[in-house]
Amino acid sequence: MDSLITAAARALAAGDPLGALKRVALRDDAPALALRGIAMAQLGDLVRARALVRRAARAFGPREAVARARCVVAEAEIAFVSRDLGWGTKALDAARATLEAHGDRVNAAHARYLAVRRLLLIGRIDEAERSLADFDPAPFPPALRTAHELVVAGIALRRLRTKAASEAIARAERAAGEARIPALTAEVESARLILTTPAARLLTADEERLLRLEEVEALLASSAFVVDATRHVVRHKGTVVSLARRPVLFALARALGEAWPGEVTRDTLVARAFGSKLTDESHRARLRVEVGRLRRELRTLAGIGATKRGFALAPRRAREVVVLARPVEEEPAAVLAFLADGESWSTSALALALGTSQRTIQRGLDSLAAAGKAQSFGRGRARRWMTPPVPGFTTTLLLPAPLPID
Repeated sequence: MDSLITAAARALAAGDPLGALKRVALRDDAPALALRGIAMAQLGDLVRARALVRRAARAFGPREAVARARCVVAEAEIAFVSRDLGWGTKALDAARATLEAHGDRVNAAHARYLAVRRLLLIGRIDEAERSLADFDPAPFPPALRTAHELVVAGIALRRLRTKAASEAIARAERAAGEARIPALTAEVESARLILTTPAARLLTADEERLLRLEEVEALLASSAFVVDATRHVVRHKGTVVSLARRPVLFALARALGEAWPGEVTRDTLVARAFGSKLTDESHRARLRVEVGRLRRELRTLAGIGATKRGFALAPRRAREVVVLARPVEEEPAAVLAFLADGESWSTSALALALGTSQRTIQRGLDSLAAAGKAQSFGRGRARRWMTPPVPGFTTTLLLPAPLPID
């Protein structure tokens, strides 16, 4: 490899894309194309970056399997940053196997982290954790050690293990300091900010206050009876009753939890559960049926007693009932959570990450756009959506991953 290519590669490794382009901007050989593509990606021109990396992969000869595999990894990273979550993971796995077979452990590890970050983003936490099991980052350069610790911190945050997340972020800070790459340092700072910004709201009959992730973790580990509106479950100690597929029952449980130890009138319950402003006998009959179903669901945790005006929640063993709500109560809150990472998303990527239809995602985006909280650019299949992060809030509890139940 000639001196210009070597110098450009070193500039990219140090986070200096302009320095790399100065050396290879006018060259069209395969190594220069690959380095130009990576430089353009670091500068944010992802469309041109992807085209250059693909050209480089085609330009490398059949005997240059390692170089082609590196191009595949680079394209996968560009796809990830572009939030093209439908990009072929089989190609990335094959590239990683090629790199490992040829002794390029650094780029093979980078490919592994890309795959794990994708799994983490779409909520497949168990798979992400298994992929990192028994993987030692110590032999790798500081930048890869930083990436490793950020992934470990991300898994811990999604599982609401704030102590483990804080320790991983601290290790990432040390590794980023060694790497001396501003973008890495900024990413670590963003991860640290998640621990200190409000993540949820605590609601009771007497108060409403914001909670940090650490406080949410402590609440779920306490003896309180928790109606968890972030995951649509009801919790008490180690017992969790999921009402995620029973929205009417959860609406009733939340209304009863917010009013505890007081009662909730029948008219209020009808409005909260059925969305009806007027109450007639058919609504009251349906309410009795749904309250009966909720009693059966919560029979091990609480009873629901009828009062003269309505119903009241009666926990069997807990002395405190609280409602844990999202920091923002938007209808498309999960969509807002993904957009809050500052990246541009397509509707197909959002649908894949949330496990729903593109039409549902589009309706949510339209409502956010009407409220001035999202904006789009591009047309057709190239259309992307983005929004600035929600000021003052962390969106961890808006993302579609199960919180721990033990």
